[in-house]
Amino acid sequence: MSARPTLAAVAAHAGVSPSTASLAFSGSPRVAAPTRERVLTAAAELGYAGPDPRAASLRRGRSGVIGAFVGERLLYAFRDPVAVALLDGIAEVLGPHGVGLLLLAGDTGRPSTEQIARIPLDAAIFATCGLEDDPAIDALRARGVPIVGVEGPVADGVVLVDIDDRGGTASLARHLHGLGHRRVEIVAMPLRLDGRRGPVDAARRARTHYRDVRHRLLGVEDVFGPVPVYETASNAVADGIHAGRAILDVPAHRRPTAVIAQSDVLAAGVLAAAAELGLAVPGEVSVAGFDGADLHWLGATRLTTVVQPTDEKGRRAAQIAMDLVAGGHPGDVELPVSLRVGTTTGPPP
Repeated sequence: MSARPTLAAVAAHAGVSPSTASLAFSGSPRVAAPTRERVLTAAAELGYAGPDPRAASLRRGRSGVIGAFVGERLLYAFRDPVAVALLDGIAEVLGPHGVGLLLLAGDTGRPSTEQIARIPLDAAIFATCGLEDDPAIDALRARGVPIVGVEGPVADGVVLVDIDDRGGTASLARHLHGLGHRRVEIVAMPLRLDGRRGPVDAARRARTHYRDVRHRLLGVEDVFGPVPVYETASNAVADGIHAGRAILDVPAHRRPTAVIAQSDVLAAGVLAAAAELGLAVPGEVSVAGFDGADLHWLGATRLTTVVQPTDEKGRRAAQIAMDLVAGGHPGDVELPVSLRVGTTTGPPP
């Protein structure tokens, strides 16, 4: 079996010095086009694929990879239009810089802390998780890896890309209050990723992990005061359907006149449950969400929601990560949200 051809062999075959051959592979403008072409032709003839990227990473002190941590399994992330838009925004910025994106799943798919301590990363973006007590944070900080948090975690050394979850949800709650609603219920995203679903009591509320979930609960309470909360096991349409059935399939005098879902995906599930139960939206129950996601399957139905700039969050997070890698000191960012009134909210029955 022949040995792998070397850069020195390519240089000799092309009639140039090894340093010139190296510059040719790096795309340096110091190498004339005919010389570069001669080096690349020699490499092709010898079957040389280029310098070992691991060695190049060691010389640069960088891996050319940024890690994106997501809270749940990748299966859920790729079913969530908000997560997809966020990751697309990150990739949009990293691609032109020649930087790779490594997805690190949550739940049981997350690498161990020991593995995270060894994975070569130039920076880390907590894209859809953001737990302050995530052990990965300490492992990354111990290595000096720059960290960006999308809506969390709020921790020392983490640059935050945030939105006004509380204010945005409060504007939605004021819209419903102005329509006359007083009997309102929240369908919440998971307070913790432990598979629990059902009504939320004070003890469970005190154990809420996720910052966006906390703030969206508070936004409703700023307007209505304490209201019932039904927690879902994951941010998925099926969980929205389950929650919708649980809170809507009751006698009319106990049924909420408005349901505020903490995501558009969950709101879509509540709409499906209302249809199953024969409830008119918004005639018998109003439904609202949060995200401004592209839910094309709703057809002519236009969900009342709080619109957030999801793809811009991804772009900002990626740009901040790149700035940190380059030695910059970017500050926290808060992006605006806005209320969009659709066809799913109206006066109470």
